[in-house]
Amino acid sequence: MGQHVITNAMTVDVEDYFQVSAFEKHIEKSQWDILQHRVVDNTNRILDLFARHQVRVTFFTLGWVAERYPELIRRIVAEGHELASHGYEHIRVTEQSPEQFRADIRKTKQLLEDVSGQAVIGYRAASYSIGAKNLWALEVLEEEGHLYSSSIYPVKHDLYGMPSAPRFAFRPENTRNLLELPITTLKIFDKNIPCGGGGFFRLYPYLFSRAAYQYLNSVEKQAGIFYFHPWEIDPQQPRQQNLPLKSRFRHYLNLSRVENRLNNLLNDFAWDTMQNVFLSKPLAKTSS
Repeated sequence: MGQHVITNAMTVDVEDYFQVSAFEKHIEKSQWDILQHRVVDNTNRILDLFARHQVRVTFFTLGWVAERYPELIRRIVAEGHELASHGYEHIRVTEQSPEQFRADIRKTKQLLEDVSGQAVIGYRAASYSIGAKNLWALEVLEEEGHLYSSSIYPVKHDLYGMPSAPRFAFRPENTRNLLELPITTLKIFDKNIPCGGGGFFRLYPYLFSRAAYQYLNSVEKQAGIFYFHPWEIDPQQPRQQNLPLKSRFRHYLNLSRVENRLNNLLNDFAWDTMQNVFLSKPLAKTSS
């Protein structure tokens, strides 16, 4: 008998290059509408990539993007992908009160459902900004109709992370049914090493990422979660000036290599949506 192949979850955080947390102090939100928008072209390239590989994935999408580019959202769902929430305008949960957070996720969920006609049950916080100090957010997510969150990164990082969190899917103690799906890590000498995508995927050689997922699937028998952003396949994006050296390094590192690495990743492993991998329920349609 053949060996069972574990399917991992592929995800895209749909935001434009100027909306990342590292640029918060350098680009005012009032400038967003007058800057060059590249999210549609980049996301369409990603959709073409997934179509070539015949893979369905989850798009955690900003309400701000969906409001301006509803045709992009309609293409995402028309091609069988899952639409999920990334909040309205990429405000970290650590910067929101419970009331502000509730208003933000409620507005975004309704907007995404109105545009797509698809029920939105998943959420990912901007910059993985749910952790030990604001776990109340998970309870609010459940109350507002989300079935899962992918907002905790169980690593130690200068901008985010909850290293004490479980590495794999768990139900938080302050919720009844909500599932938290942490970003993938590799445990080495009692330390969680990030290997779930983003800047780390650009930093490490591809061979490391492949080895990490092979170990995860074949030895730990667990499904992984991978993420990236549309701007990460766009080396020609406008370059922001006056950035701190660390931010510049993190944002622009190896952008020209990402698409080829994604092709390899899609060839080397099995992928599907968050919902199909972890909830195994068909996408529901909202009532018209």
